[in-house]
Amino acid sequence: MTLSNLPPLVTVFGGSGFVGRHVVRALARRGFRIRVAVRRPDLAGFLQPLGNVGQIQFVQANLRYRDSVDRAVQGADHVINCVGILFESGRNSFDSVQEFGARAVAEAARAVGAKLTHVSAIGANASSQSIYASTKGRAEAAVMSLVPDAVILRPSIIFGPEDGFFNKFAAMARMSPFLPLIGGGQTRFQPVYVEDVAEVIARSVEGKIARGKIYELGGRDVLTFKQCLELMLNVINRKRVLLNVPFGVASLMGSVSTMVPLIDPPLTKDQVTLLKTDNIVSPPAKSEGRTLEGLGIEPAALGAVLPTYLVHYRPQGQYTGSGKAA
Repeated sequence: MTLSNLPPLVTVFGGSGFVGRHVVRALARRGFRIRVAVRRPDLAGFLQPLGNVGQIQFVQANLRYRDSVDRAVQGADHVINCVGILFESGRNSFDSVQEFGARAVAEAARAVGAKLTHVSAIGANASSQSIYASTKGRAEAAVMSLVPDAVILRPSIIFGPEDGFFNKFAAMARMSPFLPLIGGGQTRFQPVYVEDVAEVIARSVEGKIARGKIYELGGRDVLTFKQCLELMLNVINRKRVLLNVPFGVASLMGSVSTMVPLIDPPLTKDQVTLLKTDNIVSPPAKSEGRTLEGLGIEPAALGAVLPTYLVHYRPQGQYTGSGKAA
């Protein structure tokens, strides 16, 4: 195979993360050459079996260091930014990763003439009181100003085998007799399957999606926070008390938890702020077809997927039947 007929090269920032690994698999199945740009390439070797020999390669890159970003996109035909954080840790702040980093990726992609797909989040708004949401909003503005034909994807909370939502609360249910309902648990979510998100990204790379638009990706069901926890508890066959925690108390708890040197704090003050706003697809996105359904993708059902990866949280694992809950 000569250089002129090689498959397109796609650089995936955050390719070893929760969403990124599913994106890499979707691209590998389509025959693309993939360059996985991550901070620790030595920890991303588990991605190799997803493709053929030589199809998936790794490069060290940190969105806080512009030179590494530029090196990672050299020769790329398409660039995907899957990097995002749910809480700040050390030098990895929302500003540095989600705003500065997104701008760096967009500038680098423009410099080499590569197409760009950027993963944001529903609720991204530069004016939001949440630092997470405001940096996501400013990142979107920067991406669109630098690469006007970029595709921006805003998913609701994403579920799948490595998710940080249902897994977190299922793990909590194994240890605690109660689970917290922040603000009464009435915040609405539209959980979207990670494979559906990866499919949209792969189609964007293939050029099958109209560019220069923002798409909002929500799943089949709209559920309250409380309903999400009830469904999760039913799947793992456990009964737990759902304890109402007012926003003010939760915010205080979040402030305290971030003072403890934990790798993954159970709750942060900024996450509490996010929970004050519904996380669902907007009416304009629906009417304009900027959704999974508008793209011809039937969203996976949350209730059908959760049992496939939450089974080990049951009292006796996969061998727990449908009898009395623990």
